[in-house]
This record gives sequence, C-alpha cells and structure tokens, in this order.
Amino acid sequence: MESRCSFRPRWSQTAVAALLLGAPLAAAAQIYRCENANGVVEYSNSPASSKDKSCRPVDLPSVTTIPAPKLPPGGQRGSAAPSGGQGGAGVAPAGFPRVEPGAQKSRDNDRRRILEDELRKEEGKLADLRREYNGGEPERRGDERNYQRYIDRVERLKDEIARSESTVASLRREIGSVRD
Repeated sequence: MESRCSFRPRWSQTAVAALLLGAPLAAAAQIYRCENANGVVEYSNSPASSKDKSCRPVDLPSVTTIPAPKLPPGGQRGSAAPSGGQGGAGVAPAGFPRVEPGAQKSRDNDRRRILEDELRKEEGKLADLRREYNGGEPERRGDERNYQRYIDRVERLKDEIARSESTVASLRREIGSVRD
C-alpha cells in the first residue's frame, strides 16, 4: 500500500539565505586521515568515534581559482570579432599578419604539387597491393606451408588495401580543397 504525504515544507527567505551563506563554510571543512588497527587508511570529514581508529587532521593547500576569460562580442571562444559589421567567418583580427597574394599562390601551388606526388605514390602502392591480392586469392608463397600463414597474409593485404584506399580518398579531398 502506497502512502502519500501532502506535507511540503516552505522555505522562508531567511532559511534559504542561511543555507547559502553556510555553503562556503562546508567547502573549507577539516579533513581527517584515520587509520584502524589493521592499517587501513580512511579519509573523513569528522574524526572517528571508535577507539580502534587513530585520526589526525590533514593540512591541505588552499585552492586557487581563476575566473574564465570574457567572451568576445561574437559570443564564441576562438572567434574574432567581426569587423565592419559583416560576418565573422574568415575575418582576421586587427594586426594579424597578412601574406601577399603572390606568395600565397606560390604556397598553394607547392602544396598541390606535393599532394599530387603523394597521390601518385599511394595509387601505385594501391595498384601493387591489388595485384598481389588477386581478387582475394593471392598465390601461395613457399614460406606459407602452414595454411594459417596464408590466411594471415590475405587478411593483412585486405587491411592494407582498405587503408590505402582511404589515404587516396583523403589526398583527393585535400587536392580539391587547394585554391587555384
């Protein structure tokens, strides 16, 4: 049988204020290190009343708090305040070093060339792996008399192909994001 109590205490403003004023005192409470006869150490906020425990207060260093920095007018950390009242995406803060357009174009071209070289190497590696994999049935080698070694090599090849395909896809995405 379930009983319901309709009594709901009402807190007066003075009781709430007393609780809020007492809250910082609870944070500065004393901590005790107690050890029983068996050598088991316990930490408590009150000394033990039992005779088999020896308790002594622990001196803890004071806690240093640092307030969080204020948010910029845009409302998000790490974003610069928009200049001129326009959208903040891609807007550099005042005094941020600028790169000349010719130098940036040269950097972009170098980046594209490096990425294309890496892509060619990775595509060559992928073609070799697929050739060796032979559609899931690579030729057995002389050191693979044990069938499990052959199965392990097939699994390793399959994993390397998947990893190489992922790398090729990533390189293509990167090349696509380089400015022309």
